[in-house]
Amino acid sequence: MSDVRHVLVLPDRDAAEEVAVEVCERFGAVEEPQLVRDALAGEDDAEDAQWLVVVEDPNGRLDAGELHALAGEYEGWLERP
Repeated sequence: MSDVRHVLVLPDRDAAEEVAVEVCERFGAVEEPQLVRDALAGEDDAEDAQWLVVVEDPNGRLDAGELHALAGEYEGWLERP
């Protein structure tokens, strides 16, 4: 198995924080997911920032479809590698 990094894109910090908790609870993620603020290109307004939840999956055991569905519950999506 190879190391995999999943990146979930969420519309705001609150959603990102909730998804990070859900990832740990639902999937038992080994490492706590990282939250990263991602300002949209050319935008200075903080309201236009998306939040990324970065999930390290060292054994490639997490199901991308389930992660995508989870992000969708919070109006987000899973970035495709």
